[in-house]
Amino acid sequence: MLRDSPRSRLTLTVLVVLSVVLLVLDGRPGRDPVTAAARAGGELVFAPAAAGVGYVAAPVGDLYDTVRRAPGAADRIAELEEANAELEEELHAARLDEGRAEHLDELLHLSGLGGYEIVPAQAVTRTTPRGYADVATIDAGTESGIDTDMTVVNGRGLVGRVIEAGPRTATVLLATDVTSAVGARLESTRKIGVVTGGTVPGGPAADLTLELFDMEAPVEAGDRLVTLGSHEGAPFVPGVPIGTVEDVQVSPGALSRIAVLTPAVDFASLDLVGVVVAGPAEDPRDSVLPPKPDAPEREK
Repeated sequence: MLRDSPRSRLTLTVLVVLSVVLLVLDGRPGRDPVTAAARAGGELVFAPAAAGVGYVAAPVGDLYDTVRRAPGAADRIAELEEANAELEEELHAARLDEGRAEHLDELLHLSGLGGYEIVPAQAVTRTTPRGYADVATIDAGTESGIDTDMTVVNGRGLVGRVIEAGPRTATVLLATDVTSAVGARLESTRKIGVVTGGTVPGGPAADLTLELFDMEAPVEAGDRLVTLGSHEGAPFVPGVPIGTVEDVQVSPGALSRIAVLTPAVDFASLDLVGVVVAGPAEDPRDSVLPPKPDAPEREK
């Protein structure tokens, strides 16, 4: 083993210099006595090192040659690679199934709390048709009882509403679309407003923006909102979590207060959703909201 010491560094430097000198000399044409002597000296110096490297590498090279030359080795390697690929696909599918089962549990839990009758569906594509910015296609339609102006949710909250329905697919306008507007109610104060997709004119950049009608209504970061509900539950049923207030802005001369919301739903990873085909018998109020996390204790 080569240890790091002044002597070993000096030895390495000498060997490198000798290597360069030999390369220069070896490139010179003709047979010069000085050049020949230098070559011989270089062989004497480097031969032990070359032999050591060859000794160490020999078993690896022999093993590789043995495997490569074995009868049917190439076919066996191909079989193993194919089997490995199949196992990876099965593992990936199992993880997807496990994730979707978890999402289905969350969806059923939300629908049970709210008293919603739902049809599960999968968000198969995200599209941007003319006139819209955020739209998704789901793999269920009128044959499953889905129609336009129905609320779409997942296990966390509001996804959007159905704007088109075919026999086996439907188009959902996401709540984050700039044309989306949802009547909303604050959890704590019962004050109402409108949640729109994107940023309102003069407001801060946001995925969802709340405009409160009452300028004096208390609202602060951490407040949560649910859907107010529409007439006969179309297009929105009441009580669905929409999001949490992240920041509040009051503009001079404004007729309403503006708040940036963090959506309850992760719109970047939509998968399993539920279309509410029948609303609740009565407003679930705030019962669909998850328990608030415990506030951290103040330091004494």
